[in-house]
Amino acid sequence: MRRIRLALAQLNMTVGDIESNTNKIKAAIARARSEHADVILFPELAISGYPPEDLLLKPDFIEANRRALDDIRKETDDIVAIVGFPSADEYDIYNAAAVLQNARLVGMYRKHYLPNYSVFDENRYFGEGQESPVFDFGGDIVGVSICEDIWYPSGPPQWQALAGGAELLVNISASPYYRGKPHDRARMLATRAVDNVAVVAYCNLVGGQDELVFDGASMVFAPDGRLLARAPLGEEVLLVVDVSLDDVFRKRLHDPRRRKDVELARHFGRIVPRIEGEPLRGIAREEESAEGVVAAFPDDLEEVYRMLVLGIRDYVHKNGFEKVVIGLSGGIDSALTAALAVDALGPDNVVGVRMPSRFSSEGSLRDAEELAANLGIRLLTLSIEPPFQGYLEALKDVFAGRAFDVTEENIQARIRGNYLMALSNKFGWLVLSTGNKSESAVGYATLYGDMAGGFAPLKDVYKTLVYALATWRNTLADGPVIPHNTIVKPPSAELRPDQKDTDSLPPYEVLDAILQFYIEEDYSLADIVAQGFDAATVERVIRMVDRNEYKRRQAAPGIKITIRAFGKDRRLPITNRYRSRA
Repeated sequence: MRRIRLALAQLNMTVGDIESNTNKIKAAIARARSEHADVILFPELAISGYPPEDLLLKPDFIEANRRALDDIRKETDDIVAIVGFPSADEYDIYNAAAVLQNARLVGMYRKHYLPNYSVFDENRYFGEGQESPVFDFGGDIVGVSICEDIWYPSGPPQWQALAGGAELLVNISASPYYRGKPHDRARMLATRAVDNVAVVAYCNLVGGQDELVFDGASMVFAPDGRLLARAPLGEEVLLVVDVSLDDVFRKRLHDPRRRKDVELARHFGRIVPRIEGEPLRGIAREEESAEGVVAAFPDDLEEVYRMLVLGIRDYVHKNGFEKVVIGLSGGIDSALTAALAVDALGPDNVVGVRMPSRFSSEGSLRDAEELAANLGIRLLTLSIEPPFQGYLEALKDVFAGRAFDVTEENIQARIRGNYLMALSNKFGWLVLSTGNKSESAVGYATLYGDMAGGFAPLKDVYKTLVYALATWRNTLADGPVIPHNTIVKPPSAELRPDQKDTDSLPPYEVLDAILQFYIEEDYSLADIVAQGFDAATVERVIRMVDRNEYKRRQAAPGIKITIRAFGKDRRLPITNRYRSRA
């Protein structure tokens, strides 16, 4: 019986921390060996971390990765390790996978399809691979590919299976998260297994890196598309599972499609060389089978919430912070941000600050106090009234004859931003700004005020989703933590008497629907109106989105959870006179 024991090392790497990444890889190899694994997979660019961006333009960085690979190579007695790293030759650098066995470099695979859309810029850094080798370990044929290569129906995995006879297709990946993507990815991988009549093993990165969060969810599929094993979302884990290559052979005998592709196989055979390794040690063949764990996917809201928590935790810790500080207004955005921060960092590492003014309602102040008590976090109260009065006094002559307007509203927000940044400077706390995607889209935020901060967890979370996540969080065993009044009261910035968000914006359920069409689907004004929205409302929303690009460019980074996030994902010029018309 031809059985291979796979270990998928779903690890949380840190970009540029080559030493720590290398130590994690070596520790995982040692553990996989103790589990009697034949082959261990690591994520894409595991040594460097992903994405390394312009670090790849530094020759010493490339050399440090090469040295680390050589160090890892020495740890591969009696096991095959497939490790992602940036590889260089005399011509270019490549996104590569090294195949290591018995302390030697057996061969290498270089990524073919370099994504250059959304958040990806791989054409900026890497050359394209030209060959798709298969690795023959004593008759066990393995095809290796990297991330994007497996997303195409006709790509390296197909060529390896068809022309190279690969029965096990492994893909090492750093596939960033967006809402619903784990399900999309699983469907794609099951299809590749069925189409190529092969076992497909997919090892994904996990953890946060700047705006990106990687969900993990590494998976193994049988040649009939059955899910054999799946790692949990958002956790470091070594997923161990036995796969049968005899099942692949039997399935192929009953599949006539391959016989129709003889010419295709000959064509691809030119770029599918066979590299000889040593036979796998096969200890697993005498043991009880290692049945892979199939971790359940969480429901939609839990999935998003967990990814936000992971993104906060890694951004804070990987950038050398321990504590965060959040302005607590009594509103829904700051409440959800605080709950996320506590779940990510623990209550001892979160500080809330109430900053009342003459316009703050007693209800909002009570809501902030109740939230802090529910979460078990320290709460400071710093009135902005004295400096606000000082501003009004200092500006009274130059502002003489002009009515109170958004200028005075923004002064209050900027005093609050100053307070938070002062606490950050004095105590080394990272400021979490609390703005959401709906507000950022239409510019309903104060530059250098409530936009001030080092990280914006809700930057890609629409307001309607903020409410849904807060309501979901209150259903957990330690809840409800977010006060009921915070969820049900009309949202308000409380920067003037009786202010409501709806004074300036359409209702959020209308606004968010329009924004999703315009931002994520690139619908025109006429296209959105055709969906049943009021034309004047759509035109006003689009105008606000277009004219506030300059604000978004100056916002703190935040976690991408939609298919089209502001920042590295959606890129539009600030100076831009194009306007969508009906």
